Amino acid sequence: MKKAEKDQLVTELQTKMRDATALYFTDFTGLNVKRMTELRRRLRRAGVEYVVIKNTLALRAVNESGLTTDRLRGPTGVVLASDPIGAAKVLVDFAKENDQRPAMKGGIYEGAAIDEAGLRKIASLPTRIEALGQFAGCLNSVLMMFALALDGRKTQLESA
Repeated sequence: MKKAEKDQLVTELQTKMRDATALYFTDFTGLNVKRMTELRRRLRRAGVEYVVIKNTLALRAVNESGLTTDRLRGPTGVVLASDPIGAAKVLVDFAKENDQRPAMKGGIYEGAAIDEAGLRKIASLPTRIEALGQFAGCLNSVLMMFALALDGRKTQLESA
């Protein structure tokens, strides 16, 4: 690859990194083409981009974006996610189904470096829609208890 092509690739990746909320690094060693295609398909359905790029170019893009990482060693795939929880869930679920492949190296979540345990913790969080549903359920519960308390008080006043 010529220097101009490399520079253009780094610039494109840098732009995508700035727009992403999270970057996750994976080692895709041991995945055949069929599994790799399935992983890319699942990530695409979740609105996530998966990029395989030379570590030197990826490291240059990361550093020029103002981020830092030491996780770029060996074969690396970069997950660029605007929905960090959804992307982490897809990665963790896919790894469970495929003998812990791709191996998760960690990543960068909202500007802070995370390790594999941090990535798994993010995957265990509820998605935005699930969290909103839980919040609505809590509000509904509180309002229901308040209505029952008012109804009980009204019954007490009527009987007195």
